[in-house]
Amino acid sequence: MAKETLLIIEDERDIIEVIEYNFEREGYTILSATNGERGLEIARSQQPAAVILDLMLPGLDGIEVARRLRQDPSTREVAIIMLTAKGEESDVILGLGVGADDYVTKPFKVKELLARVKAVLRRGPLVDDGSGGKRLEVGDLVIDNAKYQVLHKGKEVPLTLTEFKLLSALASVPGRVFTRDRLLEKIQGDAFIDERNIDVHVRSIRKKLGDDTDYIVTVRGVGYKFKE
Repeated sequence: MAKETLLIIEDERDIIEVIEYNFEREGYTILSATNGERGLEIARSQQPAAVILDLMLPGLDGIEVARRLRQDPSTREVAIIMLTAKGEESDVILGLGVGADDYVTKPFKVKELLARVKAVLRRGPLVDDGSGGKRLEVGDLVIDNAKYQVLHKGKEVPLTLTEFKLLSALASVPGRVFTRDRLLEKIQGDAFIDERNIDVHVRSIRKKLGDDTDYIVTVRGVGYKFKE
């Protein structure tokens, strides 16, 4: 069965060849570019379902490529999976902050990369959380965005408005890693909250849901995600 078209933007040819070989065996169509400028051209003209994006590119780096993909209406919904070297924690935070969907550290296993790509494509495009008035149901948890109400095992959970917004934002895109800065954007308009308070609110949500729950997962050095 034919699958989606993927674009690899990576300056190391051997990495492109490894990804291309393994992903084509899975039925994907692969496009590639060895620099950011060319990668943007291909993304705009070919509209791939996902971009596998190296952060350390000559000329236009991966962070700027991700930013431009998200700013351009023709590519803003493309899934972005970043490839990063170990220790580039600050770059991961920047990349997720400008709209990348996930990241994989080098050296990586092709099976892991394939699983990440499949998961991101399964979740669909990330433009905003788009929760609106949707009712989200995950296991024993129900998040009603119209009523600003959370139920766990049928019982209402007394969350504050800030806690509700944080939980709803995380649950709207399971598996998507949110930086603390991105979560701050989600709750703007409330009383002043700094980055450190995000951790306090997450701890409060976990306590109110029950210490035995594991819905919110900490991504060390980056932020949080809702379990898939």
